[in-house]
Amino acid sequence: MPHRLEPYREGNSPIHSLDSRVRVVMVLVFILVCALVPVGAWAVYILLLALILSAELLTDLGIAYFIKRSLMVLPFVLAALPLVFSTPHGIQFNPAGLERFISIALKSWISVQAAILLAVTTPFDQLLLALRALHLPRLLVAVIGLMWRYLFVMVDEVTHMMLARAARSGSDNPARRTGGTVVWRARVTGGMAGGLLLRSLDHSDRVYHAMLSRGYDGEVRTLPQPSLTTANRWLLAGFILFAIFLVALSILFWG
Repeated sequence: MPHRLEPYREGNSPIHSLDSRVRVVMVLVFILVCALVPVGAWAVYILLLALILSAELLTDLGIAYFIKRSLMVLPFVLAALPLVFSTPHGIQFNPAGLERFISIALKSWISVQAAILLAVTTPFDQLLLALRALHLPRLLVAVIGLMWRYLFVMVDEVTHMMLARAARSGSDNPARRTGGTVVWRARVTGGMAGGLLLRSLDHSDRVYHAMLSRGYDGEVRTLPQPSLTTANRWLLAGFILFAIFLVALSILFWG
C-alpha cells in the first residue's frame, strides 16, 4: 500500500497511460517553455494555463486537486515582490516591475502545476527509470532514489518520537499544553532534533551495510525498458515542435 506521503495517485486516465519517459520529457519541455516565454506575453500564459488545466482534467482528479497543491508556490513568489517598488530613482511604484512580478508569479504557478501533474501520475520507481533512460548520471539517480526512500524512514522516526513524547506528557487532555516555559520547550525540541539526527545516521549506516550485503553497487538492477511505441514517438516529437514554435512566436511578438 502506498505511503501516506507518496504523491502518486492510481488511475486509468490517458495521462496515466502515457509512457513515463514521455511524461518526464513533456513536463520538462513544458517547464522550459514557461521559463523562456518573455515577460508580459499574456496570450501565451493563457494558452499554457489552458494546456495544463486540460491535462489535469484528463487525470480524473479534478482541477481543484492541483490548484490547492500548487498554492505552495506563493511564499516563494513573494520574493519577487520588491520588483513592484524598485526603480532607478528609489522606492516607488513601478508599472514595469508589476508586470514582471505578475509574469513571474504566473509562470511559477503554471510550472508547479506541471510538476505536480507528473508526480501524481508517475510512480517514483518509473520516474527514476525515466531519468536513467534520459542518460542522467547513474550516481545522481541513485542519490535521488535513496533520498526519497529514506525520507519515509525519517518520518517514521519522527512519528515514534512524537508518540513517545505524548506518552510521557502526563496530560489527560491532548489539546492542553503541558511542559514549562518557551525556553524549556525550545531545549526539548533541540534535544529531539539532535536525537533524530543521531538515530537517522545510525539507521542509515545499518541500511547501507544491509544493502552492501545484498550486492548493492550503486545502481538498482531493473529489466530493460521497452522501446517507445510509434504513437509515443510522434506525440513527443509533435509536442517538442509545438513548444519550439510557441517560444519563437512569443519572442517574436513580446521579446
